[in-house]
Amino acid sequence: MSQLKAITEHVLAFRDERDWRQFHNPKDLALSLTLEAAEVLELYQWKTGDEIAAVSRDRHTDISDELADVFYYTLLMAHDEGIDLERALLEKLTKSAAKYPVEKAKGSSKKYTDL
Repeated sequence: MSQLKAITEHVLAFRDERDWRQFHNPKDLALSLTLEAAEVLELYQWKTGDEIAAVSRDRHTDISDELADVFYYTLLMAHDEGIDLERALLEKLTKSAAKYPVEKAKGSSKKYTDL
């Protein structure tokens, strides 16, 4: 069993012990995933320059907790939708490599349509 599958099993056990699956339809999982991602962004809201670095340094635990929440909902949604995240990520990287060839994209923040 891969480490990701083992972590997913742990997340599922956590959810099922609390009888929360009844609340986890695709829409609400997607909403929760988005809300948790927004909480990551909120930590940096209105910050510029050195303040951004200070958040990364001083709020490390908060960032870690919010990213864990994002990961939690990602794992639940992938499981419930029957998505193999390991395979999905590798396939997406292959697609992205075609859109962003190194010789055009290296060091650039441009979208693939503008390369």
